[in-house]
Amino acid sequence: MPTDHVDFRRSEPENLVREHGLDLKLLHPWPGLATPFRGAWCVLRPGDRTDTHQHREQELFIAMAGRAEVVVGEHTHEIAAGDLMLMPGNVDHHVLNRHEENFSYYAIWWDGIMAEEYLA
Repeated sequence: MPTDHVDFRRSEPENLVREHGLDLKLLHPWPGLATPFRGAWCVLRPGDRTDTHQHREQELFIAMAGRAEVVVGEHTHEIAAGDLMLMPGNVDHHVLNRHEENFSYYAIWWDGIMAEEYLA
């Protein structure tokens, strides 16, 4: 690949979709890019609460702006811009924004199945 070739995927707030209690845009995968993980740009508006859910994949939150609470099982964790949070798979969780500003974060998730698919 030439060193001057780069491919951008912008946050594009106008292209966010309302799903699972928040605004989001899936960013990985995209055509021509193979990765062993998936990712999404996520925005919780003031008062938003994501659906409680669990999945087999591990998940990393990269907090970009604002602050929120991540509820994992019975434990509540504060998260704010600049923080990273790693969550194991197969645990109930949701994110709650009790503040007056948006909470924006990038979520990345992966597991062994995705890695195997990537390596195949």
